Amino acid sequence: MVSIISGLPAEFWSVRYDGSRFPGAAAVAARPGLAPGANCQVFAYEVLRHYGLTPPDLRSSELWSDTEATVHVPVAEPLDLVLFNSTTRAYGAHIGVHVGDDAILHLCAEVGHPTVWAAADFAARERYAIRLGAKRVLSPRPA
Repeated sequence: MVSIISGLPAEFWSVRYDGSRFPGAAAVAARPGLAPGANCQVFAYEVLRHYGLTPPDLRSSELWSDTEATVHVPVAEPLDLVLFNSTTRAYGAHIGVHVGDDAILHLCAEVGHPTVWAAADFAARERYAIRLGAKRVLSPRPA
């Protein structure tokens, strides 16, 4: 966890949550990057890109069903994507990045900026209470 967290540049920690900035949104196409804000998906994908992975720009339900660029994994490892929701459906699921141990880096409206939570922190909130599972991006993994 320390190496992933400490390896992120300062600008990752100042990203503000903006629900209108999701994969495929006109706002993201017009002003790419994290400076204008991001939703959980855009933020998580940029974290992975910082570490050399190439996640597809998919919404959560598309990511969950994707089999070309990602694979379901039974146990999350660092830099895997973890999905949470209030139901067992992937539509509208929240996405974070597993950073080691029991820690997940994510961006949510509740906090407003990037934060690291344990699984219990997600379970304690109705909107994130169900952990759908983890997905691993198939592009080359950093050493």
